[in-house]
Amino acid sequence: MTAPHRRAQGFAERVLKVDHAGEHGAVNIYAGQLLMAKLTAPTLVPELAKFQAHERRHRAIFGAELQRRGVRRCRSYHGCGIGGFVLGVVTGLLGRSAIAATTVAVERVVLRHLEHQMTQLSASDPDAARAIGSIVAEEQFHHDQSAAHLQAGRGWVRLLTPVVAASTETVIWLGMRL
Repeated sequence: MTAPHRRAQGFAERVLKVDHAGEHGAVNIYAGQLLMAKLTAPTLVPELAKFQAHERRHRAIFGAELQRRGVRRCRSYHGCGIGGFVLGVVTGLLGRSAIAATTVAVERVVLRHLEHQMTQLSASDPDAARAIGSIVAEEQFHHDQSAAHLQAGRGWVRLLTPVVAASTETVIWLGMRL
């Protein structure tokens, strides 16, 4: 195996590990939000349950790809799960706008990373690029559906969007280095 191929393979495995951990975080964001939304935003419960089912499927896609390659999950996996649940509970307590703002902020960052990953991996690891590409449409749907719930200029939107986006970027950055 040539050095560039090993580097590309190493990059693909790191990306898949981080994406797997991120999907675990997303499953748990929705778990926390679902728990609280029953009280604060009951009309969102069916949508959140649907989004969570998508995220479980995404996690399974990345988990299967890691298993096929004989690669262990990311060290940040459990941290993403705990952090996601806490974020979900807090934003779920804050209600409909906070829930929607959180999803939009997370998905905006995630979609940008997924597009970059697919571009980087399309030639060097088409299987990884295909796994990543298989979830993009649903992630875009989560973003767009949640954006439709937002009321521009609302307090939670202005406050949560940069905090959640920066936190998501940080988790991805750390995951790529762990």
